Amino acid sequence: MKFGVNCTFTDRSTMSPAEYGRAVEERGFDSIFLAEHTHIPVDERSPYPFGDRPASLYHTIAPFVALTAMAGVTHHLLLGTGIALVAQRDPITTAKLIASLDLVSNGRFIFGIGSEWNAEEMANHGGDPARRGAIASEHILAMKEIWHRDKAEFHGEFVNFDPIYSWTKPVQRPHPPVCIGGGEKAFARVVEVGDGWFPNPQSSDGLKPKIERLREFAGREVPVTVLHVGAAEAEIVNGYGQAGVERIVFPLDTEATDPLADLDELVALTADLAVDLDSSLIPGTSEREA
Repeated sequence: MKFGVNCTFTDRSTMSPAEYGRAVEERGFDSIFLAEHTHIPVDERSPYPFGDRPASLYHTIAPFVALTAMAGVTHHLLLGTGIALVAQRDPITTAKLIASLDLVSNGRFIFGIGSEWNAEEMANHGGDPARRGAIASEHILAMKEIWHRDKAEFHGEFVNFDPIYSWTKPVQRPHPPVCIGGGEKAFARVVEVGDGWFPNPQSSDGLKPKIERLREFAGREVPVTVLHVGAAEAEIVNGYGQAGVERIVFPLDTEATDPLADLDELVALTADLAVDLDSSLIPGTSEREA
């Protein structure tokens, strides 16, 4: 099992993205995932699905900018979106953005995507929130055409363009991993356009049979990264491991007074877990043994 960090960078974060990314890599984590919101509508009515609405939503830095800053000061850390709101993004410009980030990071980008819970935010981008799943799938398919072909074209319900040239192409071939967020309703999207499943549960309860159903439905071994919601606890992590999860991504607060202390607490937790894991994948183990 692998361990990563999920966070949101804001104009109030107590460390810069570059400093934080370097610290995450130095502590042995394999990945960092950043959340995305372009804005929060003043007259928003959509309920926040994860409890109390964090104030950081109103102050987010664009994740692709923060990840690019991290790419320049790290060497092995995987850089992901957790999650990108692909249904409200232009697929041509987003394909270019991702290919560019994958190039400057030497093939370390993971494209975590999800359906927008904030209907008003998506509507401001001109999309129909009721069709957001179908729009997201078609945007991914269009981007793959751009990544895979020198002369790319796409003619769909939501995306339509005649042959285009668009370089650079991603370093990772055929493309960076596309990890689909959501519950069981997203299984069809995982199979159609995804390379992995990216759920955000609060615990491992009931997760193992869901993973088994997904893999049976897909007819292949679908890797699962969990974007954990809530505090990190040893019992929860053990449960994820037993469910067959490949990677757990823990939420951390970049606006904390001492974000490095929070990182170190997470290192201590993951290093001391009584889980049947390869010790080289546990953050902090190699440094203590050296």
